[in-house]
Amino acid sequence: MPWIPRFGISIHLAIDGLSLLMVVLTGLLGVLAVLCSWREIAKYQGFFHLNLMWILGGVIGVFLAIDMFLFFFFWEMMLVPMYFLIALWGHKASDGKTRITAATKFFIYTQASGLVMLIAILALAFVHFNATGVWTFNYEDLLKTPMSHGVEYVLMLGFFIAFAVKMPVVPLHGWLPDAHSQAPTAGSVDLAGILLKTAAYGLLRFALPLFPNASAEFAPIAMWLGIIGIFYGAWMAFCQYDIKRLIAYTSVSHMGFVLIAIYTGSQLAYQGAVIQMIAHGLSAAGLFILCGQLYERLHTRDMRQMGGLWNKIKWLPALSMFFAVATLGMPGTGNFVGEFMILFGSYKVVPVITVISTFGLVFASVYSLAMLHRAYFGKAKSEIAAKELPGMSLRELSIVLLLVVLLVLLGFFPQPILDTSHAAMSNIQQWFVNSVSTTRP
Repeated sequence: MPWIPRFGISIHLAIDGLSLLMVVLTGLLGVLAVLCSWREIAKYQGFFHLNLMWILGGVIGVFLAIDMFLFFFFWEMMLVPMYFLIALWGHKASDGKTRITAATKFFIYTQASGLVMLIAILALAFVHFNATGVWTFNYEDLLKTPMSHGVEYVLMLGFFIAFAVKMPVVPLHGWLPDAHSQAPTAGSVDLAGILLKTAAYGLLRFALPLFPNASAEFAPIAMWLGIIGIFYGAWMAFCQYDIKRLIAYTSVSHMGFVLIAIYTGSQLAYQGAVIQMIAHGLSAAGLFILCGQLYERLHTRDMRQMGGLWNKIKWLPALSMFFAVATLGMPGTGNFVGEFMILFGSYKVVPVITVISTFGLVFASVYSLAMLHRAYFGKAKSEIAAKELPGMSLRELSIVLLLVVLLVLLGFFPQPILDTSHAAMSNIQQWFVNSVSTTRP
């Protein structure tokens, strides 16, 4: 449907297996975000739910848009409601930082990266116009744009930087820990479960197919950034005392695996990346929901004031333990399938990087077990933790058990997901590999 015909901008939406899986994940976590904040949100409830719906609309638009200008429109649309979620309903951090600081930091980082992507999209359309005499922002047409190697590399960097901030890739991750630790539970669920996935989706859908040669040349740098992210995220997670900051850094670590998979050019690794994105969305959402329930009871996220909670709250510590071991890739959960496929697919292409990244799984066990030990075991470290605390309500329990069931189903029966995403991943991989092989000397 034409939108701004003079510049070839149209409202063009399309869906394939990859988009379908991401849209379903978005819808599921969107519903859970509403349910988990049922009692947490006391003021401006209508505006709160408007912002949640606004975020979901933007994210679903990102997963469906095929016109590049429309994609950018939805990409920026996610930004404003997330700012409001953190600024209006966020919590003060245990280190004294305010929610306004976190919201502003998030806004500046993502707005700046969005500007870089807008410049890259406009430049790509301009290059296409110079070559063909036709203005268009249609993805299918832009795929065939002839360009010099230098121009391709610069434009690819524009897209990569924009997606790297949202993913996030170290050292562009500065907004994430603050945004997570100050956001309300629903905000954290949407941020970790959905918003980070838009970046990985963008790299797979746009950065690789549009700029295959530049991406192939840049691949070793991207993979080493993934390695740095895995170990840096794990180390920083281990050093945290705010439980939500700890989980935020685990996202940095896990998305490092996805980044490595994206730049291998291996179809098995691509399939693993899809499973990992879904599994990480479910497990991170589960951990953040449990953190929110813990905060409602203790009114603190500082693990130095917890301890000894294993017998105090029925079900919650055991469920936290499940999600903690799922995060480190326990067999029988979707995280294990995703990580195994990524490592197995990457080994044929980059054995050294794969072997190094495998040690990241060991570090994952360190921070996961450290979180469990600090929060739930040992002696009670404060008066609040020493009191008898209310157990989980039916609503709280049902939300988390749904995520447990989905993670286990994904771990034992990943085939339906693999079948759904196979055609899309195969097309991306073949386009990427063929484009590189036909243009290289």
